[in-house]
Amino acid sequence: MDNPNSSWVNHRGAWVTNVAMIVGLKIVFSSIPGMSSEASWTLTNLSYNLGTFIMFHWVSGTPFTLNQNENADLTLWEQMDGGLQFTPSKKFLFGLPIVLFLLSTHYTHYDFATFMINLTSLSVVLVSKLPSMHMKRLFGDDIIPADKGD
Repeated sequence: MDNPNSSWVNHRGAWVTNVAMIVGLKIVFSSIPGMSSEASWTLTNLSYNLGTFIMFHWVSGTPFTLNQNENADLTLWEQMDGGLQFTPSKKFLFGLPIVLFLLSTHYTHYDFATFMINLTSLSVVLVSKLPSMHMKRLFGDDIIPADKGD
């Protein structure tokens, strides 16, 4: 049975929606009076990475009770594609922050301070997506499977 909480990432338009969110964030930040192009790119990068980190790697569980809470301790990233690694959607969602980082680094003219801010943001998001981080949390308690507990 498909998990309705995570199956949407494989639906047509989910990838386009991610790109549209980035474009929308860039337009919003660029339209703020007095905002430099460098600052708007950095804020776009930080906002997208923070939003996806919270959505994919911080919030756990599912709003649906179809699976009798078997996904209650799993984040959306861990629920996606039944926990399989390296699926097309996961590859896309892994690569998109890298592309955004490269764009924001280029358009901030390789300024060291903004580079480090963007690199830190990228690192947190990418480390959370690594297969070795499955059922582990950067800023929280790790999940101990029932068969490995005390």
